[in-house]
Amino acid sequence: MAIGLVLVVAAIVAVVLAGRAGKSSANTSPGDPNLAKLQISDLHMATAQNFAGNSVTYIEGKISNHSDHKVTGVRVEVLFKNPIGEIAQKEVLPVAVLLPNTPYVDYGPLDRAPLAPSQASDFRLTLEHISADWDGQVPQVRVVTVAY
Repeated sequence: MAIGLVLVVAAIVAVVLAGRAGKSSANTSPGDPNLAKLQISDLHMATAQNFAGNSVTYIEGKISNHSDHKVTGVRVEVLFKNPIGEIAQKEVLPVAVLLPNTPYVDYGPLDRAPLAPSQASDFRLTLEHISADWDGQVPQVRVVTVAY
């Protein structure tokens, strides 16, 4: 049984590593001029309990692609400020978009529902912890990398 367990764990590790190695993109440069052509709007926040009973915070909004390229991945920087305007917490997170054609509301990676030029989609960012020093306002969110 121990040998079987080791083989199963090794297979899972191999699959995870192969999946990460296979995710390449034509451009993930933080200096890409198309970063400004991806617009974030309609930001709002919500909280929910996860299966473990812990609180999870969601930042939801709309992302619009005004570039000439189909976008398959986006990472954003989220800045939470404290009451005197200093940065209380900084996160860089992948954007999860609303997946079409599901019988229920589900968010997933952008490569499963790429954004074509002039297309927009609802998105969600998930945070498991927010600094106690946060001022309670909707954080600043800006696109820092894009993949095509």
